[in-house]
Amino acid sequence: MKLAGAAIERFLKSPDKNVRAVLVYGPDEGLVRERARALAMTVVEDLNDPFRVAAFAHEAPLIDDVTRLADEAASLSLMGGRRLVRVREASDKLAKAAALLLERESDSFSVLEAGDLGPRSALRKLFEASPNGAALPCYVEDERQMARTLSDALAERKIRIDGDALQLLASSLVGDRMIARQEVEKLATYLGPGATATIEDVEAVVGDSGAMAIDDAAQAAASGDVPGLDRCLTRLFAESTSAIGVLRVAQTYVRRLHATRARIDAGESMDAACSKLQPPLFFKARDNFMRQLDRWSLTKLEAAMNGLVAAEAACKRTGADEAVLTSRALFAVAQLAARR
Repeated sequence: MKLAGAAIERFLKSPDKNVRAVLVYGPDEGLVRERARALAMTVVEDLNDPFRVAAFAHEAPLIDDVTRLADEAASLSLMGGRRLVRVREASDKLAKAAALLLERESDSFSVLEAGDLGPRSALRKLFEASPNGAALPCYVEDERQMARTLSDALAERKIRIDGDALQLLASSLVGDRMIARQEVEKLATYLGPGATATIEDVEAVVGDSGAMAIDDAAQAAASGDVPGLDRCLTRLFAESTSAIGVLRVAQTYVRRLHATRARIDAGESMDAACSKLQPPLFFKARDNFMRQLDRWSLTKLEAAMNGLVAAEAACKRTGADEAVLTSRALFAVAQLAARR
């Protein structure tokens, strides 16, 4: 079964009874972990219960013994209740073991977590085609989706947030749901129930977060600021930020520049062209965005986008160091921006 769109949220709340194994995958590691945990909690309340939960931090033991995954799923809980099997860091190497898991009858529920798997992935194809399995993708959220996630998370804690503050927070945290959740917790603890978060609150609490550097990296690249870009990337990768997430944010930023540049070239004023962007430009970033527009032509922006898309494809296909590929792509963008 292949899950997408609104079906994902419905499935997370109430998994299909015919599905006994789910592959949760995607470039947003934080979202993968969050959704995998949510699915696991539909089976057991205590994920550390040794009688009902079998957890594997890595796929290696299951590759060496190809029947072990299916055997674990077929085992009965000593204390009663449905059994849960969890596997972290799964890959296509686990495809044979997963095939046995899906073929064998059992009352257990298995959740496999994986990174970004392309359409040709053997593991992904297996779960998408199986009537007993489901493939649940976790792609990096854009600013608008992240804003909804953050607003809902704060509302659960009885905290409101100003529109500009929400925009700043969302643009700072795009790329990794796990970091976003951590920052919401920090902001909620800082403010307390019943408060309204302002820009000053966001800057005070989230300003030192490494997640802030994701958007900063895209802005530095678009400005031709090589030293600034180097500092951002060093910080991001030191904190194990998703390289795909960094590339996706940069792609979104370049698309916004391209759309605005196209409107200006068609005869609109810079102010009018910028005002049409959705989500709107954060007011503190507006001047810098306008300065960047003077550096870029449509041809250069198209070249920058092609380079970023090619880097993402290489990350998924070649097996090369993703941080290196991402850094090269962003420095290439910065070099384009620096050329007048």
